Amino acid sequence: MSALLVVCALGLVELDLVEDSVELLDEEPPPAQAPLALELPLLVAADQVGSRIVAIVQRRPPLVVSDDAGATWRELGGGLRPGTDLAIDPDDPDTIAYATADRIHISRSGGVFWEALELELPAISRVHWRT
Repeated sequence: MSALLVVCALGLVELDLVEDSVELLDEEPPPAQAPLALELPLLVAADQVGSRIVAIVQRRPPLVVSDDAGATWRELGGGLRPGTDLAIDPDDPDTIAYATADRIHISRSGGVFWEALELELPAISRVHWRT
């Protein structure tokens, strides 16, 4: 996917990661996904594509990842600030969008390496890949 939808205090914003453009949309955000039923302490948000699950937890590091549908977990994201939401690209599960209160971080390596986008947005609450 190349477009990420971000729900923030401004409304619904579309970030096109290929064209490097930003557009404030005049439409309703997509409905929130039902939370995953995970037995993780301090769970903030999680997303799943196939057997890959990525979850934000309220501790350091803020991410845990499972590639076997939650049977085992590994920690990632030691340099990231506390997160508010995340989304795994359904076309490429190695591409993950991670939102903090005001910034989006993108990983194209399954969460090993992260790039902070320059754009800051106020009060980010949700992220979702456009399908």
